[in-house]
Amino acid sequence: MRYVFGWKKIAAILLLAPILQTAPLCSAGAQQVTEREHERAKAAQDAHDKRHHNTAKTVGGTAAGGALIGGLAGGGKGALIGGAAGAGTGVVADKIRKHRGVKKRERREVYRDRSYR
Repeated sequence: MRYVFGWKKIAAILLLAPILQTAPLCSAGAQQVTEREHERAKAAQDAHDKRHHNTAKTVGGTAAGGALIGGLAGGGKGALIGGAAGAGTGVVADKIRKHRGVKKRERREVYRDRSYR
């Protein structure tokens, strides 16, 4: 009887073993953010975005860029399709930007509100 233990499986075990051993150490330093802190950070980010019209700038700019590229590539119909694709991309980019802004504000708020001595 012959046991076959593939090289791919051995390589995967050797590559993943150090990662799996250090995973608990990485999450040990993570801090919990309360729901109140999250809502406060989200409200502050939304207020900042409304003041500076960031969502409109992001979506409008990507829509204009998509329309320009689509217009150069395919005329009027291409401009319409490119504008729609650019606007969709802008919505996704804006959502990612807002999420990162909220997380950044949460980190600042946690360090400001709590003392770690």
